[in-house]
Amino acid sequence: MSDPLALPAGRLPAGPAFHLPSARAYSEYKPLKATRLDQAAAKVVGLARVGLAGWASRRYARIARNALALAEAVAELSEEALQFRIRAIASALRARKNFRDADITEAFALIREMSGRVKGQRHYGVQMMGAAALLDGRIAQMATGEGKTLTATLAAGAAALAGLPVHVVTVNDYLAERDAEEMRPLYAALGLTVGVIKEKQEQPERALAYGCNITYCTNKDLAFDYLRDRIALGQRASDVRLKLENMHASASRLAQLRLRGLHFAIVDEADSVLIDEARTPLIISAPAGSQFGTEVLARAMEIAGQLSSPQDYGIEAAEHRIVLTEPGRERITALAMSETPGQDPAWRGRVTREGLVRQALSALHLFHRDEHYILRDGKVVIVDANTGRVMPDRSWSDGLHQMVEHKEGCALSGARATLARMTYQRFFRRYPRLAGMTGTTRGVAAEFWTVYRLPVARIPTHRPVQRRHLPDEVLPDEGAKWRRVTDRIAELHARGCPVLVGTRSVAASARASAYITEAGLPHTVLSAAQDGQEAAIVAQAGQRGRITVATNMAGRGTDIKLGPGIAELGGLHVIMVERQDARRIDDQLAGRSGRQGEPGCFQAILSLDDTLMESSLVGRGLARRIMALLGPARGRGLGARLLRHAQLRTERLHGRMRADLLHSDQMQDRILAFAGHAE
Repeated sequence: MSDPLALPAGRLPAGPAFHLPSARAYSEYKPLKATRLDQAAAKVVGLARVGLAGWASRRYARIARNALALAEAVAELSEEALQFRIRAIASALRARKNFRDADITEAFALIREMSGRVKGQRHYGVQMMGAAALLDGRIAQMATGEGKTLTATLAAGAAALAGLPVHVVTVNDYLAERDAEEMRPLYAALGLTVGVIKEKQEQPERALAYGCNITYCTNKDLAFDYLRDRIALGQRASDVRLKLENMHASASRLAQLRLRGLHFAIVDEADSVLIDEARTPLIISAPAGSQFGTEVLARAMEIAGQLSSPQDYGIEAAEHRIVLTEPGRERITALAMSETPGQDPAWRGRVTREGLVRQALSALHLFHRDEHYILRDGKVVIVDANTGRVMPDRSWSDGLHQMVEHKEGCALSGARATLARMTYQRFFRRYPRLAGMTGTTRGVAAEFWTVYRLPVARIPTHRPVQRRHLPDEVLPDEGAKWRRVTDRIAELHARGCPVLVGTRSVAASARASAYITEAGLPHTVLSAAQDGQEAAIVAQAGQRGRITVATNMAGRGTDIKLGPGIAELGGLHVIMVERQDARRIDDQLAGRSGRQGEPGCFQAILSLDDTLMESSLVGRGLARRIMALLGPARGRGLGARLLRHAQLRTERLHGRMRADLLHSDQMQDRILAFAGHAE
C-alpha cells in the first residue's frame, strides 16, 4: 500500500489562493423567524444531540488518535514535503462543502507537526479533540489551563486552509493581540495571514485586518464593527445591487465596510461572551446635544433625596432597577410643581419627570463608585461588571450617565441618540458556522442550544485534576470574614505558599488590601485596567510567598506558573471572598489553581453581608440568629446553603433577563420589519 503522506514525483503545486472571492458581497446567515413547530423541532433535535454527546466525544477521540498515529510519518517529512502536504490538504478541504473526518485528521497532524517545528509546541490529544468539536460547531468545554489558545490554532488553521475567513473572538484587547502575535509564526508557516483588531484602528486598518485569513478580535469590537457596516450599507443592500454598485460606482458602499461578512467564529470564554454579556444590548449612538442642563439634574437629585423607601419607591437590587409606587409618583408631582416653574418642559410631562427622578434614584442607590464605575481624569468611566475591565468609550443611556456625572461633580457629557441597536444573541446567530470554548458550562448548556444552537462537548483533561476544594466558611458579618481571611493568608504566607484572593469589584479589592496591609503582609493589587502589566502580575502569582488581590476575572486567559518548590507546598491557594452571580464564574476562579495536573487548593471564605444575600428568601438578621443558635460548625453549613440558594435564584433571574431581551429583540424585529432593518 502506498504511503498517503509520500511526496509525489514532479514539481510542487503552487500554493492555494486562500483569499477566495465570496459568493455573496457581504456574507451572513439570517435565521428565519421560528414558528412554534420550528421551536418544537429544535427542542427535539437538541435533546437528540445531548443524547448523542457521548458518541460525538468518541468520534473526536478517534480523530485525535488517528492524527497522533500519523505523527511519526509526518515528523519524517522534509520541509518541502510538509509544505506540499499542507497545500494538498488545503485543496482537499476547499473541494468539499463539509469537513470530512479523514481530512480533519490529516490537517490536524500536519498543523501539529508544523507547530512543533515553528513553536516547539505539539498539541495534545485532548486539544485535538477540542478542535474537532469546534469544527463540528460545538462548545468545547475544556478545563481551565488545558491550552485553549493552542487548541484554537488547529480549528482556525484547518478552517482557513479550507478557504473560510475565521474570526477568533476573545474577551479583551490584550488577549487578542497577545494570541495573534504568539500564533502568527505558525499561521505564516501554513501560508495563512493573521490580522488583529486594536482599539484605535481606523476603517482602512480594520478592513485590512478583517481581510486576513484569520482575525483575532474582541466580541465588542467585532459586534460594533458589524453594526457600523450595517449603517454604511443602509436598507437597500441586496447582494445583486451591491455587486453592480461595486462594478460601476466610483465610491461603492462595499469600499466603506470593515468586515467582508460573517463566516466562521471561534469564541473563547464563550460563557462570558455569549451568556454573561448577552444581558446588555449593543448600541451605537451619536451626539445629540444636552437634553437637560445642570439645574434640571440638580432638581431631580434634590427631589430623589426627599423620597423614602419603601413608601415612595422600591429597590429591586437583583434586577438593578428602581420601581416607583403610586404614592411616590404623586409625591414627585407635588414636589416638582411646588418649586419648579410650570413652563419648564422637563417637569411638565409626567413620564419625563418620573423618568428623571427614577434615574436620579438609580444613580444614588444602584450605581456605586469603584464598583460600577471609576473616576479617571475627572470623568466617569464604566467598569464592565462581567470582566472587571474599564470601558472608556461607553456610556449609560437615557440620561443616567449625566446623572452619575452630576452626582460625582464631573463635567456633564452630551446626551446621545441611538443610531443602531443589536444583541449578542442576534449577532452571533448570523454566523453560518459558530463554535466556542469555555472552562465550564454549569447551568447554561441548555441556553447555548436554545439560543445559539450550540451543543456542548465535554473534553477530558490531559492529566488528572489534583486541586483540593476545602469546605466553605461562612461568617456572620464582613468584619469576621476579613479577620478570618487575613489569618488564613498569614498562615499560608508563613509557609511560603502563593495566594490569590479573588474579589467581585475594585472596591472589594481595596477593602481586602486595607485588611492585608493592616496585618503587615506584602501583596499586590490589580486595578480594573486591562493591559500587559496585569497579565504579567497574574503570571507571577504562583511564586513563593506571593500574595495577589484581584477581581475574579483579572488576568483571565493568562497561565499562572508555579515557582520552584511550590508544588511540594500544595501549589497555588485561591481564596474567594465573595460569590459571583453564577457558580460557573466561581468555578473559573477555582480553575486558576491546579492547572494541567498540578496541585492546588481552593477555598471560599464568605459572610452573610455578601451582596448575593439580597436575593435570599431569608433576611440577614434572621440568618445570623439561626447561625448563632446552631453553633459554628452547623451554622456555617446553613450559611453556605443560603448563599448557594441565593446564587441559584440570581442565575435564574439573569436567565429570564436574557430571555426577555431576546424576546424584546424579536418583537422589535417584527415591528420594524416594514422599515428594512431592525438594527
